[in-house]
Amino acid sequence: MLPPGSYDPAMGLDFLEFDFSGDAQGQGSFDAMASAAPGQLGALQAEISSVLGWAERQFGPAAALDEGGEWDFALRGVRELVTPLVVRYVPGASVLQMEEGEPDAPRVTLMLTLSGTPAFCDALREAFGLD
Repeated sequence: MLPPGSYDPAMGLDFLEFDFSGDAQGQGSFDAMASAAPGQLGALQAEISSVLGWAERQFGPAAALDEGGEWDFALRGVRELVTPLVVRYVPGASVLQMEEGEPDAPRVTLMLTLSGTPAFCDALREAFGLD
């Protein structure tokens, strides 16, 4: 059993799929967005915590890059409540009738951006098998 915030590279990332963008100075940003149903939310939270815990252990506390930090992050979230619609076409009247169905369980979408120096970006790629 791994301690909280630990990462076992053999486990892989199940929720987070990062897109990378870099600048002329070699600094880069990795963006990921993942959505989870209530039964998956704990696993998504643990995965994000593992990535952030790894970054903190390897590079120290997050700090703005323009203030000399090695890495920084932004974390945002949205809770979405979906209510399906029952839609019927009324033959001969050329209209649609819509009724609200039973609400689905809420989903949570979390967005994580990691920014860092070239050394941080290289280490993140290696630790998590990112392209």
